[in-house]
Amino acid sequence: MFRTMMKSKIHKATVTEANLNYVGSITIDRDLMEAADILENERVQVVNNNNGARLETYVIPGAPGSGVICLNGAAARLVQVGDVVIIMTYALISSEEVAGHVPQVILVDDHNRVSDILSGEKHGQMV
Repeated sequence: MFRTMMKSKIHKATVTEANLNYVGSITIDRDLMEAADILENERVQVVNNNNGARLETYVIPGAPGSGVICLNGAAARLVQVGDVVIIMTYALISSEEVAGHVPQVILVDDHNRVSDILSGEKHGQMV
């Protein structure tokens, strides 16, 4: 049996752009993608802390070090520049691998630069 488990997330990134006229997707600073082990075209779930909107889309790499978090296409209607989002990835993991699986949590600063990397999460943990 395989289970879908959180692989990684970028926690509390700030939306820098919303581009309604693009075909679709989310553009993420390549440095953040690498820290969170996210590949180009990989499916992600995006949760907007400001309004509760949740969406799935795929990733386009942005310039490294730019801090870009840009929702494109229809997804741009679910965010405003300045909103805080959580970007999550998932992986299918065998039942045998679940016990040893530890997701990576990428914390970012106000400019969407990596400020810390956590191994997993605990209930009540505040960041």
